[in-house]
Amino acid sequence: MNTIETLEQKEKKYTKEDFTSDQEVRWCPGCGDYSILAQMRRLLPDLGVKKENVVFVSGIGCSSRFPYYMDTYGLHGIHGRAPALASGIKLANPDLTVFVITGDGDALSIGGNHFIHLCRRNIDVTVLLFNNRIYGLTKGQYSPTSERGKITKSSPYGSLEEPFNPVKMALAAGATFVARSMDRDPKHLEATLLEAARHKGTSFVEIYQNCNIFNDGAFEKYTNIKTRFDNVVYLKNEQEYRFGRENDKHLFWDGHRFRVEEWKATEKPLTHTTDNLPASMEFALAELSELEDFPVPVGVFRKRQAETYDALLTKQIEEVKKSKGQGDLQKLLESGNTWHVD
Repeated sequence: MNTIETLEQKEKKYTKEDFTSDQEVRWCPGCGDYSILAQMRRLLPDLGVKKENVVFVSGIGCSSRFPYYMDTYGLHGIHGRAPALASGIKLANPDLTVFVITGDGDALSIGGNHFIHLCRRNIDVTVLLFNNRIYGLTKGQYSPTSERGKITKSSPYGSLEEPFNPVKMALAAGATFVARSMDRDPKHLEATLLEAARHKGTSFVEIYQNCNIFNDGAFEKYTNIKTRFDNVVYLKNEQEYRFGRENDKHLFWDGHRFRVEEWKATEKPLTHTTDNLPASMEFALAELSELEDFPVPVGVFRKRQAETYDALLTKQIEEVKKSKGQGDLQKLLESGNTWHVD
């Protein structure tokens, strides 16, 4: 049976070009940001959201130019405050689909407090953290995720700090969706971002992103086709922790920590779950990226359903309206201890 599509139905069938702005993209040639931008433009048509209901919010950094390159609503905020701005936008209009675009410096230094409380509240926004382990916009100083001993313009004799682990921070802060992907694995990146955007609650995705000017090759062993399989374990729900070029290794959990062992087909394998993995295992997986001789986990660490702050707030407002009425702003302003000045 043939059906006649309405104009509204036709308008919903977007292509990536519908989300591409007329602004010239001004990242350095070869920057990993281009890949992330491309995957975002590809996935938005599949998200099924009207473009006028999509908002991109950013802080300060190379990644924060992102809203200019999307033909949606956007807000370029101040350093570190993108989570706070995004929270206000979502709470003011819960029907909007809100993305936070941030970097390892923007989110984890001056913006660390805002990032933590966004995760804690479980506000329904999606956070994309571009992690290149360097300050790129300000020309190559070490960042909160730079490895200890990093030689940079601001640490000529080597940085002395231990780096933040963004995935571990998001898990500890209570984000209900936590994942990691890489700029040079576009199919995995697109699928991960789409899954994050569809999740109800705070979604956090750390993206290993190469800065070919100030920190080139920071993730080379994870992205190079010759070394990737021996250094990356892909987290897939209900599947084993297998990795290696010959798929001949796996992660074994001894009750306290992970170990790398040869794969044995006869044993009962350990499988990954995203919705009920014990916290000890979640953190142990997150910490593998800090350890030598272990693969870096890439994929979804956690995906749990919980009430969102914005839904709870909307419900609370409606309940108060039913019990006390709509309210009068002018009466509220004139209530209590007030006086007139002539």
